[in-house]
Amino acid sequence: MGFGCVYTNRGAMATEANLVRFGQTAEALGFDTVWTSDHIVVPMEVKSFYPYNPTGAMPFIAQDPYFEPLIVMTYLAASTERIRIGTSVLILPYRNPVFTAKALATLDVLSNGRITLGIGVGWMEEEFQALGLDTYARRGSYSDECIRIFRELWTADTPSFQGQFHQFEALKCEPKPIQAGGIPIWVGGHTPQAIRRAARLGNGWQPIVQRPPADLPPSELRDKIGILKEQATAAGRDPSTITIALGATVQFSDGGGSGVFSGNSQQIIDGIGQYQEAGVQDFRFDFPAPSIEGVLPLMERFASEVRPQVT
Repeated sequence: MGFGCVYTNRGAMATEANLVRFGQTAEALGFDTVWTSDHIVVPMEVKSFYPYNPTGAMPFIAQDPYFEPLIVMTYLAASTERIRIGTSVLILPYRNPVFTAKALATLDVLSNGRITLGIGVGWMEEEFQALGLDTYARRGSYSDECIRIFRELWTADTPSFQGQFHQFEALKCEPKPIQAGGIPIWVGGHTPQAIRRAARLGNGWQPIVQRPPADLPPSELRDKIGILKEQATAAGRDPSTITIALGATVQFSDGGGSGVFSGNSQQIIDGIGQYQEAGVQDFRFDFPAPSIEGVLPLMERFASEVRPQVT
């Protein structure tokens, strides 16, 4: 059972001192992974529907700094020793896949094999437009092709690829990642398309839960895990090789809470147990607070009061 924590790489948390302090504290507390997210630009006017808010409004401010995740991961790798480092998620259409594969492989080598790549297809059409990309309507098929390119570049001795969006012949892209078979790719999202992508191409599936309209209570998630396993089997894959993960927000409140991961420590433990019974193997938690001084005590409470009680 793995437990990770989210470094909020935007807003007030986006400073060098906060990044290093967060990563080193997470490692000292025994968290397994530090996760970070991805946006390159945020247009001042966004009409696209944000899928994790009932109103569709995005939860961040365009004027705030937003650290680039590959650079954040590199900085974390240099300032920690054990903890894994992941994206949740890297939006695949935003970057050339050959460059991305090269950067991630280099980072896996420099971190001694500590990278997990959480991937998504993106939701903000305005950001695609600002980046000069015409792939928004085809972002699913584009992302699938990116995953296949990563696999080819990370595992083939002399990679070649012929796809809808990219083609290359007989080249070298060294170094390879340290991790056998390449960097694990965990697919984000809760839609049927995301489940199918995880079943066919992913090493893991990592939806967000308890964030309406993507609520995914344990019973619903259990059903979706069943669908994923059926699709993986149909694709000729062993479903047991696909890690089932989730992302959620922990909100401590000794007066009780209304969500599965809100309330006192025992309520959080019980919530984890419900999702474990549904089939979840790895948890990614964020601990919302206005500043690093508020976030770290919440992480410490989780590490001392919750984690020792779950296996």
